[in-house]
Amino acid sequence: MAATSPHVRSQPVRITRTALALATAAVLAAGAAGPLAAPAAAAPAPAAAQAAAASAAPFTAAQATLNPDGSYLISWASTAAQVSVTAATQASATTGVALGGGAGTGSLTVPAGTLPAAARWYFRLSTPDGSALTVAERSLGLADAHNFRDAGGYRTADGHWVRTGVVYRSGKLSGLTAAEQQVLTAEGITLDVDLRNSSERSDDPDQIPAGVGYQVADVVSLAHGIKFHKDAAATLLQALAAGLFSGSSDLGQSIGYPFMVNFVGADHAFHDTLVAIEHNSGATVFHCTAGKDRTGWANAVLLTLLGVPRATVEADFLASNTYTGDPEAVELSWLTSAFNEVNAIYGSFDGYLHQGLMLTDADIAALKAKLLA
Repeated sequence: MAATSPHVRSQPVRITRTALALATAAVLAAGAAGPLAAPAAAAPAPAAAQAAAASAAPFTAAQATLNPDGSYLISWASTAAQVSVTAATQASATTGVALGGGAGTGSLTVPAGTLPAAARWYFRLSTPDGSALTVAERSLGLADAHNFRDAGGYRTADGHWVRTGVVYRSGKLSGLTAAEQQVLTAEGITLDVDLRNSSERSDDPDQIPAGVGYQVADVVSLAHGIKFHKDAAATLLQALAAGLFSGSSDLGQSIGYPFMVNFVGADHAFHDTLVAIEHNSGATVFHCTAGKDRTGWANAVLLTLLGVPRATVEADFLASNTYTGDPEAVELSWLTSAFNEVNAIYGSFDGYLHQGLMLTDADIAALKAKLLA
C-alpha cells in the first residue's frame, strides 16, 4: 500500500510503459481537443436488472487454501446446522469425492496425497436443504503466468457469491509451456482477452492452446481517437498532485489509473472485455503484462458491478503484491484514484457502467446471472 505520509518517497519514481502512453495521450490532447460533453445521468436500472438471478447461497464466509505441504484447508461459516464437503475437478460438478464436513461454522483439513493429482480441485460445500457453494484455491499455480488467478470466490453485499471457474485474471501468457496450456484447457477456458498495447503483443505474443479464442481489448488504443470525458490537462495535474501527496512510488501509475477512466479508448477496451465475458460460453481469462494495473482495474470494475463490497475489491487488488512476489507491485492510492475519477466524471459507479462503458441493463443483468451463485 502507498505510504500515508504526504512526503514524497526518497527513491526514484517508476513510470510504466502503459501509464506513460496514457499520460502522453493526455499531453497531446491538452489544448487540442476539449472534453466530451458531460454524460447524461444514467436512468435507474429496473428492479429485474438489479436483482441477482440466483438465490443467495447460505454462507457468510467460505475459502479453500492450498498449503505449502500440499494439504488443503477448507473453512466456512453458514446459517445451516451442518455442512458437507466434496471435491471435484470441475467447478460445475454436483458430486465428487466425499471428504467429510462439520457444523455450520467450521473447517476441514484435506491432508496432502488424499486427492490424486489434477489441474485444480474444487470443493463443494452443501447444506441439508440442498444449497451449495463451490470454492477453490484462487491461484492456478502457473509458474510462467504470474498472477494467474480466479476472479471469483468473493461474497457480494447482498449475500451472493461470485462463481469460481468462470473468469480468470492474469499477467502475460507468452511463456506458457505445453503443460500449462493444458491447464487452461482443463479449466474450460475458451477465450483469452488481451488488454495490452500493440508493442507488447508483438514483443510477447500469447501462447494459448488450440480451441481458445483470442480477442484484443487494447486499453491505450487510439482507434477511437484521442478523446477524454473531461479536460485531460486537469486530470493530469490532479493525478500528479494526488500521487505526490500519497507518496506514490510510481507517479506514472498515479496518472495512469484515472486516465483509464477518463480516456475514451479505455472505455471501449473495458466494455469489450465485460461483454466478452457475458457472451463467452466457456471460461474467460483477461490479462495485461503484469496482471495488476489494467487487469486490476478491469477486475475491480467487474467485482463492483457484481456487488462485491469495496473493501473486498481493494483486497483483491492488493493481492497482486503477493501473487507477483513484489510487495510494491500495486498501491491502494492508485485504485482509489480511478474510483475518484469515476465519481468526478459520472457521479456514480452506475453512471460509469452505463455512460462510460456503454453497458445496458441487459448486459449487467446477464453478467450477474452468469457469475453469481
